[in-house]
Order: sequence, then C-alpha cells, then structure tokens
Amino acid sequence: MPGAAGPADTVVVGRTVTLAGDAGLGWVEGLAIRGDRIIAAGSRQLVEGAAGPRTRRIELAPDEVALPGLTDSHLHLAEAAIAADAVQLADVATLGDALATVRAAHEAAPAGTWLTGHGWSADRWGGWPTATQLETAAPGRRVAFWAHDHHAMWVSSAALSLAGLGSGSVDPAGGAIRRDDHGQPTGILHEAATSLVSSLVPAPTAADYEVALPRLCRELVALGVVAAHDPGLLKPDPLLDAAHVAYGSLDDAGRLPIRVLASLRAEALDGAIERGVRSGHPLGSDPDGAARVGWLKLFADGSLGSRTAAMLEPFEPDPRLDGGGSGGVSGGADRGIWITPPEQLRSLASRAAAGGIATQIHAIGDAAARAALDAFEPSSTRALRFRARIEHAQLVAPADLPRFGRLGIVASVQPVHLRTDADMARLAWGSRAERSSYAWRSLLDGGAVLAFGTDAPVEPINPWPGLAMAITRRWPAWPVGSVAFGPGEALTLDQVLRGACLGPAIAEGSSDRGRLAAGQRADLVVVPGAGFRATIEPGGLLATTRPRLVLIGGKVAFEA
Repeated sequence: MPGAAGPADTVVVGRTVTLAGDAGLGWVEGLAIRGDRIIAAGSRQLVEGAAGPRTRRIELAPDEVALPGLTDSHLHLAEAAIAADAVQLADVATLGDALATVRAAHEAAPAGTWLTGHGWSADRWGGWPTATQLETAAPGRRVAFWAHDHHAMWVSSAALSLAGLGSGSVDPAGGAIRRDDHGQPTGILHEAATSLVSSLVPAPTAADYEVALPRLCRELVALGVVAAHDPGLLKPDPLLDAAHVAYGSLDDAGRLPIRVLASLRAEALDGAIERGVRSGHPLGSDPDGAARVGWLKLFADGSLGSRTAAMLEPFEPDPRLDGGGSGGVSGGADRGIWITPPEQLRSLASRAAAGGIATQIHAIGDAAARAALDAFEPSSTRALRFRARIEHAQLVAPADLPRFGRLGIVASVQPVHLRTDADMARLAWGSRAERSSYAWRSLLDGGAVLAFGTDAPVEPINPWPGLAMAITRRWPAWPVGSVAFGPGEALTLDQVLRGACLGPAIAEGSSDRGRLAAGQRADLVVVPGAGFRATIEPGGLLATTRPRLVLIGGKVAFEA
C-alpha cells in the first residue's frame, strides 16, 4: 500500500499523463509523492489514501494536466549559456542587416578584442558572406561568427591573417577553406577548418561557465525541462577542465537545478580512459549527483546548411552556393565532407566502449548515417548501460531505417530543425528530401527509440514548438499555402511526448525517469490542458505551452 512507509509528502490531484505502457498517454487521476519518488499513480481514491495531515496538496485546475518533465537530449548547454552574450544573427534576414548589426557591435566593443557570434545562414542570405564584407563593418577587427548550424565560420581578414591563411594554405583533414577564383580564402571556413581560427579565440574558462550556466538552467526549468544531454563544446577540451568542471562545481554547490549528462569529444578520449572516466560517472563529489559524464561525441559529417553532409549521391546543384562570386571549396564537396572517416568511427566507438564510454555519432547525410550504423554493428559498442545513439539522422537511406531498431540504436532527433531545413532539404536533396529525410515515423515503426532535443544554441531552447512540429510538419512562419513537409512521417501526441520525456531516459539507461509511475523520480510539469485536447496546429496551443508548476525530485523548482 502507498502509506506503508508513512504518508505522502505531496499529492497531485487532476488529469495526469503517465506514459505508462508501450503506447498512449496513460491517463490517471493523480499522484502521491514521498521524498523524490512517486509512491502511487492512479485513481483519486488511491492518491487521497496516501495523504496524511501534513501532506501538501496540489489540485490541478480543470483545464490543466500534469505530465513527466522533459529532457532535452541534444542541447549544447554550456555553449548556449556562453553564446547568449555574443552577437546574435539568427533572426537577421539579410546580409545588409547583418553588417549593420556587426557595425554596432564593433563600435561598442573594446579595441583589440575579438567579436564573436553565431546564427548566419548562406541559404537565408542567398550566398556565402565574405571577409571583405566584414571589413566594411568592422575594419581591422578579429571576427569569428559561427553559422546557424555551427558547421561553418565567417571570419574577418584580420582573423585570416592571424591564422596565417592564404592562397597556399592546405585544407585540413575533415575541413575546407572556401576560396575565390584566385585561390584566396574568402572568409568562410567549413568543418575542421573552423579550428584554424576558433583555436585562436580566447576560450571560456570553468569560472565563465559557472557564471553563465545557472541563468540558462533556470530558463529551462521554467519551460518544463528537467534534464539535458550536452553533446559538448565547439572548442577542443582535451582535459575536460572547462564545462565539465563547471558542472561538477555547480552541482556540489547546489546551483545546478537540472540533471546534466556532459559528453566528451575525441581529443579527450584517451585521457578520459586513462583516468577511469566512464559514462555515468559523477562530475562532482556526490556519487549520486546531478552532473555526470555522458557519451563520446563523434562527427561523421557536416551539415545540410553548409552542404557538408556526407552523401551517398551528390547534392543537387545550387548556383547561389556552389560558386560564383563567393567562391567554392575543393574536391568532392558535391558529396559533402567526412569529418571522421568511417573506419575511424568504428575504431573510436570500439575503443570507447572497451573503456566504459558509450558513443553518440553526429550524422546528417545518408552516407554518414550508414557509416554510423556500421560503426555500431559490433555488439561490444552496444553493451553498456548508456545506449549507442545517432544524432540528427536527417537523411537516412530507406534500407538503413530498420537497422536502428534491429541494433537498438537511439535516434536523437531535433524536430524544430525542420522549420529552417525544409526548403534547404528540397533544394539540396531534391526528391530524396521528402522520401527519406526527417523520417521519424519510419524510424519509430522500425523499432527505434526516438529522443528529442533542440540543438540549442543552433535553435532556441524552448522545446514546445519542436514538439508541435513533429506532429504538424509545418511551421507557422512559412508562407501562406505551404504544405506539410513529408506528412507521412508525422507523429502522434503520445509518440511526441515519449520522445521528449521517455526516450532520453532510455538513451541514458535510466529506468526511473521519463514516466509518472510508482518508483519513478517525481519530475513533473503542470501545463494548460487545451494544447493536449485541441487539434495540434502550427504555432498553436501545444507550441506555445508554458508550465505553471515544475517539480524536480518532488520539490517545487518553478512556479508561475
């Protein structure tokens, strides 16, 4: 009986989504909570029977529902926290407007400092920007702006000069320097080439992250996000002495309100194994702490927006981006770029697994998805509590879709990407786009576990618009009359909530998170119920959901 070990500390009475079972929403009439765990979920009578004279009672309004707390399974949390103070170009519609924004930032910045930012898009601006254009807005300034997808960088002439880049510079392995017709760098660096400049930009310290992270974490909690999987920093962190240290310190100080799994990159793997670092190990001093080691994060390829995704067949030609006045990239770019060759993916995943570290592989193009699946074919790479996972899986050959389920690979996808990717996908992938891309229903039907995320700061941190996008496959800001992108791949509400709440918990091997059932962690959000009853529309009630109340571990973490 629920009261066998004493009365509940809290009871929540009202319509509650538990996600119990393998499908559906699993409605019950309430929950009883003791400590950080749910001790009963079911009828009002059952829940009321668990209450005592000092039990706190949370009565939901008739138009409210409770559901499990959300986990963002792909959120560059530390990077997003720092990026909040950089130049923001994500909502800048034209190159001219961007240059005006840069000019204002340049005039406000101290002399001799770097100007950094992110969010520009060659597709949005109709071509690749150049260092020459930056010089008109920020003369003599060292500038480094990440693209919207963080797979290309727009840099200034001063930054190119500091890096020693010129006509004789050689493309690094896994990267490309965009050049003009005379072989001179234009100011756009792709993939691994971005490190030629990014390595020169002063890196944030652990102390910087400790200042920035709590603010962003509070915003996440207010949105109903109770945990995050951070796939790592943009800059190399071989000693894990920046964000990882900050997560541990914040956790020890009681200043990390959400659970965080922080992944490491390939350059840190050998040192991590030597030090005995394992997936799931605490980053702070508390063995039961909220901050823990995540996965080894590998990159198979680049991105759609930068046209560096690794492809089985070439990209469709696009005169705006393939050359002309903004230059081009050398050799093989029509099929993208391998950041990590397939044979190296297999080697690194196997070595990490032998050391107790699970692997997640970024794969955008269909060739990259196939290589990532191949890397996980050896059973040793799938033998850990943390599940092997493929990030994004934006274009997957139809023959490879069932392999996710057969191998037990988690598909970590970000539905909100479709808002900006739909037109780009049609242009870059032609008929392949709606036949084989963003194939969430096909992945699910093939037995894959879906784990949803936002990919912030590439996209905003708010998860709710992406959840609606997974159902509607349309974005409210698209032109009037726009049709849904691949409507046959749309998901249902219960499938979407499982992707946002339960899938990430399965990915990390946690059997006590993601549902609201007896024995589970008492992480829940109370939201308006209209978004769960009405027809889901682009930009409608589900997309604009805001919690009234958030409990984490049975304690109030946010209350509007």
